[in-house]
Amino acid sequence: MLAKRIIVCLDVRNGKVTKGVKFEGNRDLGDPVEMGAEYYRQGVDELVFYDITASSEGRGIDLEMVRGVAKHVFIPFSVGGGIRNLEDMRAVLLAGAEKVSVNSLAVKDPDIIRQGAKAFGNQCIVLGMDVLKVPVTESVPSGYEVVVKGGRERTGLDAVAWARKAEALGAGEICVNSIDADGTKAGFELEITGKIVAAVGIPVIASGGAGKPEHLAEVLMPEVGADAALVASLTHIDGYTVAQLKDAVRAQGILVR
Repeated sequence: MLAKRIIVCLDVRNGKVTKGVKFEGNRDLGDPVEMGAEYYRQGVDELVFYDITASSEGRGIDLEMVRGVAKHVFIPFSVGGGIRNLEDMRAVLLAGAEKVSVNSLAVKDPDIIRQGAKAFGNQCIVLGMDVLKVPVTESVPSGYEVVVKGGRERTGLDAVAWARKAEALGAGEICVNSIDADGTKAGFELEITGKIVAAVGIPVIASGGAGKPEHLAEVLMPEVGADAALVASLTHIDGYTVAQLKDAVRAQGILVR
């Protein structure tokens, strides 16, 4: 079994790390470069930086922030939000990121996944997917619908079907974020995470809802099978160190890096 990963997510708005509940009520927490460097020192496996308002505001990612992170962090990190085309992907990777996450853009123009994978390799392209639990219908048979623009716009896409299509187009990884669980600290959305793990052959990252270290073990267990667990509030607000999170996962018999 491959070792599981612990990933810390830093949502960035106006140059500051911010955190809210279900994408609302955000409060600023600190400088993204400084916070990223601290988590690197703590031994986190990867970092994710999301510019959470770039897409809705129609602007690109802050490349100076990306360069700043790359100067202080020597582990893989991905960047998302505000990616508008292949050149934006190139600029982010040249600024020092290892991966680019596409979400709203991929829904609007799925071929950007294929273009990015062809130009930079599948391992560089992460599909970020925000999902909302909805009634099961013919068009959304999984009961989970893809939403975009920070959860403000529904797409009619079934989450499992979209995951399969993204893999076929060349995505190297999928990050599944539950809008319903985001920031609630009630635990990851195990059902849709497990469904997507079963549907694709690429790594799946679980995101949204971690409230205690045991929640990470739940989603990484073979019954669900996520390859990585993404956290934010646990480290940003609750004060858990990366080592404490890893120890809690190992205590459940799960191999982590």
